[in-house]
Amino acid sequence: MKSLKSGKASRGATAAAVLAFLLALALPACGSASDTTSGSGAPGTSRSGRAAGGGVALKKVGSFDAPVYVTGAPGFPQLLFVVEQPGRLVVLRNGRRLSKPFLDLRGKVSYGGERGLLSVAFPPDYARSKRFYVYYTDPDGNIRIDEFRRGSATRARRGSQRKVIVIPHPVNSNHNGGQLQFLGNLLYFGTGDGGSGGDPPNNAQNKDVLLGKLLRIDPRPAGGKPYTVPADNPFVGKPGRDEIYSYGLRNPFRFSFDQTTKQPRLAIGDVGQNEFEELDYLPVAAANGANFGWDAFEGFSKYSDENSGTPNPGGTVKPILAYSHARGGGSCSIIGGYAVRDPRLKGLRGRYVYADLCEGQLRALVPHLKRASDDHELGLHVEAPSSFGEDDQHRLYVASVEGPVYRLVPR
Repeated sequence: MKSLKSGKASRGATAAAVLAFLLALALPACGSASDTTSGSGAPGTSRSGRAAGGGVALKKVGSFDAPVYVTGAPGFPQLLFVVEQPGRLVVLRNGRRLSKPFLDLRGKVSYGGERGLLSVAFPPDYARSKRFYVYYTDPDGNIRIDEFRRGSATRARRGSQRKVIVIPHPVNSNHNGGQLQFLGNLLYFGTGDGGSGGDPPNNAQNKDVLLGKLLRIDPRPAGGKPYTVPADNPFVGKPGRDEIYSYGLRNPFRFSFDQTTKQPRLAIGDVGQNEFEELDYLPVAAANGANFGWDAFEGFSKYSDENSGTPNPGGTVKPILAYSHARGGGSCSIIGGYAVRDPRLKGLRGRYVYADLCEGQLRALVPHLKRASDDHELGLHVEAPSSFGEDDQHRLYVASVEGPVYRLVPR
């Protein structure tokens, strides 16, 4: 998934070529000799001086075809769903992979580089309603979200596909975003700015297009429409698309909700351009109408190149963390994670766990509304991490685009 970063005009590399280059890098292997890797191998230490691993290890749960997301489903604690980028949604029951996929969209998905089947989301009423949603790129390269219904606990119902929304993604194959998350009955999803370097069309700041945004809808059909828009979305009745919740994002490939706090907070890993990666973190309510600054800013720094003439719009939300590509000997793309809710991971409860695609080191920090603190390595390495995910029991997982999926477990 190095192609999360690709498409920079100055580099002139195709998404597929950059991805192939990344996967050929001689990064240290993780967990190849055992199903469990502990955090004791040359871990870093936090400023408090405690062991950085926090008593955590990685337990391999399986190997898959380019896994890019992992999640559970409400009401089905024995099931785990793994999204394979070529177009399959694989299901594990009690840790055992089933022979038939839950859903197979191969042939309907444009796959390669950053494109493909990118995530799935199950609403809170899934056990009753049977409906779920997938985010993928279609054969025309457009971003598409469809609704399906399950036929059984482990198989989607054939013929249940319903189009919810299609977002044109012209010209470039990269910066497709890809995350779906429910908060209550509302579906949030992040879209990339449309690709290329520096967002030449200025999509991220343009409130008349749905690229470079965090969108919020009720995906259930009503009044003859495939979805509805909450009345309190910030641009309802104002200039701009009603579906927009926040804007000014480059490629929010992975975001999540921190529900360890009294009021849920939004954590967005927004993939940067040439210099900085950033983590945005704020109360969900405060994100209503928020401008995260791209392409006026990259991290905390003013962004400008031959493709960007965006002036400072003012009033932008600053990240709580921005790190240079020089960190760790060569960073490239932030892989946003989760605030840990698993009570078994006592040393990490409430801390935000994330990674970088090229570093491969799992990291944890304490998220604050102004600045993050205690950002440190956990001493756990995953080759080319593509995503984190939670199951129905709040257990935390990390996937590698190379194939393995691991669960974080106590050491």
